[in-house]
Amino acid sequence: MFNLYYMKQRLILPLLLLLTVLVSACGTTGTTATNQSDSQTEVNPAQSSGSTSNDVKAVNEDSNAVKTITTVNGDIEVPVHPKRIVAEEYLGSLIALDVIPVGAPGLTLENYYFKDALKGVEGTGTYGQVSPEKLISLEPDLIISGMADSYEQLSKIAPTIIIPYGTLKNAHEELTYFGELFGKEKEAEAWLDNYDQQISAAKAKVDKAIPADATFSILEVGNKTLLTYGDNFGRGGQPIFQAFGRKPPAAVADEIMEKQWAELSTELLDKYAGDYLVVTSNELTLDDLKADPIWSKLPAMKNGHVYVWPEERSWYYDPIAVLSQTEELANWLTGEN
Repeated sequence: MFNLYYMKQRLILPLLLLLTVLVSACGTTGTTATNQSDSQTEVNPAQSSGSTSNDVKAVNEDSNAVKTITTVNGDIEVPVHPKRIVAEEYLGSLIALDVIPVGAPGLTLENYYFKDALKGVEGTGTYGQVSPEKLISLEPDLIISGMADSYEQLSKIAPTIIIPYGTLKNAHEELTYFGELFGKEKEAEAWLDNYDQQISAAKAKVDKAIPADATFSILEVGNKTLLTYGDNFGRGGQPIFQAFGRKPPAAVADEIMEKQWAELSTELLDKYAGDYLVVTSNELTLDDLKADPIWSKLPAMKNGHVYVWPEERSWYYDPIAVLSQTEELANWLTGEN
């Protein structure tokens, strides 16, 4: 009987152990399935409690949000986060803030200083005469232009901001304006900090090499025209007069800075010519000017203080162009070219 009892115990104990293992396994399997189900619930919006759907709705509403800004054409509503911008002007400031438009005029797409950044951007026609059909096909949600007389036409296609030429007078005003427009104030501040450092370094080099009282003139020589410019009309005016803080000849300084440009006769050239001349010309070279009986008599020419460059490098006045032009002219003035 003793043996029989122990034989029963030996049979019962393994069975109990087996049942315990099975029950544990079932419990583990149930827990795993529950965890998997919970995990799927977290990543599947269709099975969620609804918060993810609300988040998506909030994002969509935010992307469609508008704000009111004051322009020369009154208060207008523009997208807070525009996705498809057509820019007739101010491409340099947009690029600096990493805002790449979907369309821009052909002339701006050829800008020497940033055309590589605009590869793939669609041309919208001739500068100042954009094609309405092309604009409509691009489906813009914001248009930026400097042409006041184009507002009526452009605003029928999309919200349009007109910023007349000369309203924003320097890189700081431009970047600050567009930083606020696009909600990129920090990016604008960072870009301008770097800009100021480079401008300051270039100015220090020039100040060390060029007398403080030396006068400068910005000139353009066309086929039959001769023009002089101020500090906000391209052709090197921004680097020379703004970045380096230099001045035109005293007798004409007020006139040039107020009007920003003037057409001259060659007989008046000596009156408007400073100690240093920055000359834009696509037709004439420095040797051509040296051979001219009027130009050759100018003190700047005799002293080797004349810099001639083509339109493709001198015309532009956006912050990116001005920074590059400042470096180029600083190298010339300090003999590093």
